[in-house]
Amino acid sequence: MRDKIVAGNWKMNNDQYQTKELLSNLKSSKIPDDVRVMVAPSFTQLSQSKNLLNNTNISVIAQNMNAAHSGAYTGEISADMLKGIEVNTVIIGHSERRSIFNESDEILKEKVKAALAADMEVIFCFGEELQERKTNNHYKVVANQLKVALFELPEIVWKNLILAYEPVWAIGTGETASPQQAQEMHAYIRKLIAQNYNQSTAENLAILYGGSVKPNNAKEIFSEQDVDGGLIGGASLKANDFIEIFSAF
Repeated sequence: MRDKIVAGNWKMNNDQYQTKELLSNLKSSKIPDDVRVMVAPSFTQLSQSKNLLNNTNISVIAQNMNAAHSGAYTGEISADMLKGIEVNTVIIGHSERRSIFNESDEILKEKVKAALAADMEVIFCFGEELQERKTNNHYKVVANQLKVALFELPEIVWKNLILAYEPVWAIGTGETASPQQAQEMHAYIRKLIAQNYNQSTAENLAILYGGSVKPNNAKEIFSEQDVDGGLIGGASLKANDFIEIFSAF
């Protein structure tokens, strides 16, 4: 059975005091036994978050990492640095990394390979822009993003991969893909994995939806057959909203 996963991507938000308050509220909540809950604070709050969430069922994950093991890369963080503080899962390829920081599929491929080589779990993000959706090229765009970054990987490492489909036009805009649109794309993604690997790999892979999930739509989105959870942005910064979302299964 595939994992049910809800991951909160805090982006560039929350200082140490806001982090402590938010995590304190999350710790007091009842987490469903069959749901993996994750939070992705900024790099400066990773260690504090690990300490605050010790002996809980909430995992602390990273928002990004560099493909290099070490070197003259000012401001960057390596897989070994993350693992050194027991952060073992990383988000790679978020739409904001692609659009703002110009991370190409080739760059992301190297990041994924480095994370997997360090025995980390990867949440790999991908998805189409509004214009690509309007011109009916969304399936082609998604297929190419997956092909370049992931389809050269050996089958054995897919057990450490989680996919997160982000319709970019639905991130931070208040727009949300309908549950049916999410299901159609997730089913298409699973079909692609089966074609390039096998049915077992496709069926066991968790595919998250990442586009303006909120308490009032989470249950409907998560009820779709091929949607295994969500990568949550703004709503993960509000304890009550995030709790409602991960309790929506």
